[in-house]
Amino acid sequence: MSWGRIKRLAREAGWILFGQVAAVIGALVLVRILTEHLSPEAYGQLALGLTLAGLVNQVVMGGVTAGIGRYYSIAAEVNDLSGYFRDSQRLMLLAASVVLVLGGLFLLGLLGLGHVRLAAFAGLIILFALLAGYGVAYGGILNAARQRALVAMHGGADAWLKILFSLGAIYWLGTSETAVVVGYVLSTLLVVVSQFCFVRRSFRYGEERRPRRQWGKQMWAYAWPFTTWGFFSWAQQSSDRWALEIFGSTDQVGLYAVLFQLGYTPLVMAMGMVMAFLGPILFQRAGDATDSQRSAGVRRLAWRITLACLAFTLVAFVLTLCLHEWFFSLLVSVEYRHVSYLMPWMVMAGGLFAAGQMLALRLMSDMQTSLMTSAKIWTALLGLVLNLYGASVAGERGVVFSLVFVSGVYLLWMLFLAKDYQLSEGK
Repeated sequence: MSWGRIKRLAREAGWILFGQVAAVIGALVLVRILTEHLSPEAYGQLALGLTLAGLVNQVVMGGVTAGIGRYYSIAAEVNDLSGYFRDSQRLMLLAASVVLVLGGLFLLGLLGLGHVRLAAFAGLIILFALLAGYGVAYGGILNAARQRALVAMHGGADAWLKILFSLGAIYWLGTSETAVVVGYVLSTLLVVVSQFCFVRRSFRYGEERRPRRQWGKQMWAYAWPFTTWGFFSWAQQSSDRWALEIFGSTDQVGLYAVLFQLGYTPLVMAMGMVMAFLGPILFQRAGDATDSQRSAGVRRLAWRITLACLAFTLVAFVLTLCLHEWFFSLLVSVEYRHVSYLMPWMVMAGGLFAAGQMLALRLMSDMQTSLMTSAKIWTALLGLVLNLYGASVAGERGVVFSLVFVSGVYLLWMLFLAKDYQLSEGK
């Protein structure tokens, strides 16, 4: 590897590290601020409302944004970025139209039932989800183009703008979950507008000199498995909060949401940093996955990163096992601290899931997203059942251990898929 390439990769890694550290610290500060202003019940209501945003992003927007991010390197390799951008915009517009139509019908239903305040809250959530989907798409394009500084700048800004605008909305509108979502909408809108401006400036549309490829069809063929399993993944990931709401209380939902944000999310974000750095490189190396030698190098790197992720998870688990009370005294207000003993197990769940996602990235680089459909759906259904059972018998503790178990099953399944596909390719 040349010295110039090493310097470029180090510079890219540095920007990603800067962006992710800024985002993680911002997320932790946001938890501290919100727990100071919101009771566990209000925090629980916010967490329940954000499950609607998860539905929009995982079922409608998630697959589309994954396809857009994956096909950038292929379009660049065949010198057809202008056609790629046009089809990406059309695909995003189609997804946004689906969200607006279905969301509008849902809001009309709430208004028809007389739930005006709930309809306003849900409307803000849908708007936030739609903006966040566009943010993921534009961020994916910038990241795939290896515009690391821009990605880092927007990732860090998003976290800290949420703090600024949420606090402003709380002081302006009063302390409530609705005010927090208003802050989320304003901060996300600002970030998305900035991302759009940079995308337009960085990637000019040129005149086509030859018939362009049908990128929209190819991206959808890649993306549809994400949409297929997206509903089941959303159901599993939302069922923890709704199971606690049904079998426990909104206070328990708030306590669990804090545990999730302090234990599970940082590990996933840390692995996300690695994936954000490696994803464009792996996709670029793999190309359209027709060259076996290129794909073999991608697989070896993915295995090494997966093992490193598991080692990091073990270290983080031991660290939080010893220091969970100190972490909670630093990061949340007093009324949330009695559940700190569950933090190490949330860390374990996040690390196991992140390792599974690394193997999923390897399959994605090989254009084998359809292989993951069964694993995604069945682990999601298992998680949904276990969340309901865990919440009914042990409250937030039962849901936490359900998450650990399902994350472990997901990792083992992805290990099997990755190994089985590798063996089949070697025949």
